[in-house]
Amino acid sequence: MLALLDPDVALRTDPEGVRLGAPPEILGARAVATVFAEYTSGVRPALVGGLAGAVWAPGGRTRVAYVFTVADGTITAINRVADRERLRELEPVILEG
Repeated sequence: MLALLDPDVALRTDPEGVRLGAPPEILGARAVATVFAEYTSGVRPALVGGLAGAVWAPGGRTRVAYVFTVADGTITAINRVADRERLRELEPVILEG
């Protein structure tokens, strides 16, 4: 994961995710990679709003989406979305395989 992240990547969480206990912002490739390695067991690749991303979907139901911003071949920002209405708008599609 670390190789995919820009050194200055930012992981930002929406207000619903913060309400559920996630920090509002995590900065830097190592810190963001640690979050994915330690705290996001069960995250699966997905199309989120038609773009590359990931979801946490226990029991097949998407509860959190990770929307990636990619530039020059690396992920420069990740928006963590937990708001149910916003999740419906993003129409995440879990990628199998």
